[in-house]
Amino acid sequence: MEHRLVLFFVLAENQKIKSANSLLIVGGGPTGVELAGEIAVDFPDKKVTLVHRGSMLLEFIGRKAGKMALDWLTSKKIEVILGQSVDLDSVSDGVYRTSGGEIITADCHFVCTGKAISSLWLGETYLKNSLDMHGRLMVDANLRIKGQKNVFAIGDITDIPEIKQGYLAQRHALVAAKNLKLLMAGGKEHKMATYTPASPLAIVSLGRREAVAQIFGITISGCIPGMIKSRDLFVGKTRRQLGLKT
Repeated sequence: MEHRLVLFFVLAENQKIKSANSLLIVGGGPTGVELAGEIAVDFPDKKVTLVHRGSMLLEFIGRKAGKMALDWLTSKKIEVILGQSVDLDSVSDGVYRTSGGEIITADCHFVCTGKAISSLWLGETYLKNSLDMHGRLMVDANLRIKGQKNVFAIGDITDIPEIKQGYLAQRHALVAAKNLKLLMAGGKEHKMATYTPASPLAIVSLGRREAVAQIFGITISGCIPGMIKSRDLFVGKTRRQLGLKT
């Protein structure tokens, strides 16, 4: 049933794009940029407008990557409006108004803005003193929540100083699982595995063949980074990791 619901949602969103002549994308992070890029390549005749409240796209990896993404999107005739937001509560008959007073007409919109960490409920639990000022759980090098002996945390909820990405959460999980097994077997704490924060690494797809990437402080764009991610968005790699057929 869960898979059917996901498939239904994907097909519905795809049909939403196909039936629209003009689309508005709110948010210029990786999700917004990748969505805009795919629409531009698959449906080049559609009018696409992307609005981002920040002063540049892809702020999480740097100005150079943002400029590369901006140049690529504008080359595909996507209108990019920076430094403004959209009031989605006042939409009327497909007419949207930005915080800068601009009027955008679109048949549909997609919200691709980041969401706050859903950790408010932890403030009412015994872990309330383990939260930092941003609502993230403070963990030590073993990914153990500070102040706890046998409680671990992984993923975006942690205060690990690195970009919040799915593949890093998988790395966290391997370390946490190893340490849980050790403790359950009565092993010594000094033998617990440690986690080292990853260096900034990000690849954002630009259509089906190209991408912009920041790897070890170097920013590149084009077909080479596109070969790494854009062909299948790491679906094949993830399936292999799960023991499934590619």
